[in-house]
Amino acid sequence: MLKDGTYAAWYQTPLDQGTGIVHVADGQIWGRDSLMTYHGSCQVDGDRFTATVSTKRHTDGRVTVFGVEDELTLIIEGNCPGKIATYVATAQQVPGMVLQGTLILTEQQSPVLERPEPRPAFNPDKLPKLPRRSR
Repeated sequence: MLKDGTYAAWYQTPLDQGTGIVHVADGQIWGRDSLMTYHGSCQVDGDRFTATVSTKRHTDGRVTVFGVEDELTLIIEGNCPGKIATYVATAQQVPGMVLQGTLILTEQQSPVLERPEPRPAFNPDKLPKLPRRSR
């Protein structure tokens, strides 16, 4: 099941590949990579999920993994039986091109609280003494 949370994303098309960060919460999906931001809605049905995501370029430079368009509408279908989801996506603006991807749920580790050892009180008389120098 695609759970609410933050995911590391990896994706590829026949032209290129990329990585990004994706957030899922309350039926919404959004994120970013080095070139694009994306946002949309998602529906979860057991281990299967679907999403419609719009992309928008935030940085000029190299072409996107689709090679032609900056603003795309992606139709995503995926499967998430555990903490790793796999999916395929198509862009309405680039017929015939398929993007394959993986989402990996990131889990925040709880900090381990260690019981601090008591520190001895500072006593300057216990500092090492420098040797006396003759003048």
